Amino acid sequence: MNEPITLGRACEALEIPSGIGRRLPMGTVVRISQSLGGSYTVTDEQGKRYRVEGRDADALGLAASRAGGSRPAVSAGDGAAQPERCSEEAVWGELKSVFDPEIPVNVVGLGLIYSCAITPLQDFGNRIEIKMTLTAPGCGMAGVLKEDVERRLARLPGVREVSVEVVFDPPWEPGRMSEAAKLQLGLDLDSGDLDSGDLDSRRGASVLPIWKPGR
Repeated sequence: MNEPITLGRACEALEIPSGIGRRLPMGTVVRISQSLGGSYTVTDEQGKRYRVEGRDADALGLAASRAGGSRPAVSAGDGAAQPERCSEEAVWGELKSVFDPEIPVNVVGLGLIYSCAITPLQDFGNRIEIKMTLTAPGCGMAGVLKEDVERRLARLPGVREVSVEVVFDPPWEPGRMSEAAKLQLGLDLDSGDLDSGDLDSRRGASVLPIWKPGR
């Protein structure tokens, strides 16, 4: 996965960790450092890292992916085909398919999901409300992760509305990670002194509006 790849065409990308949109020219040489959740984290020859969406995988010489795409919008007339309540298991399953572009662990394993509520709506369908946080308050990829969560939950059958709130109280700390995540990242499970610096060393180099399906 870490072999050099020459982009076969120009493609849009997000610089990591700033979240600033960039256009990578055709001929740019990159290496894929992470391929999870339907997107790719790549590093160019200057050491800069970018997130490339699965739909642009062909620029990397790979098959394009539509992972995380949303379902078509549904109306009340379609309600009969929609489950009255989506399962909590399905919601958590989708959340586990969202990955930090710098860390090969999903947002659930990282302990970024603080709460998840499913509420049936009066007419039809369900509303999902998520409270989540980030590993660092100033993370430029905040909007990207939030949108990933919104889109993946919105594609579940029976989901009509999704609201994701990014909060920083209480602040995130590495102790919130699952034991499996700590093992995967090589963190000391027996240490009581884990801090964000331990997580930073494992990185690639170093109330919001309601989102509705079909927007």
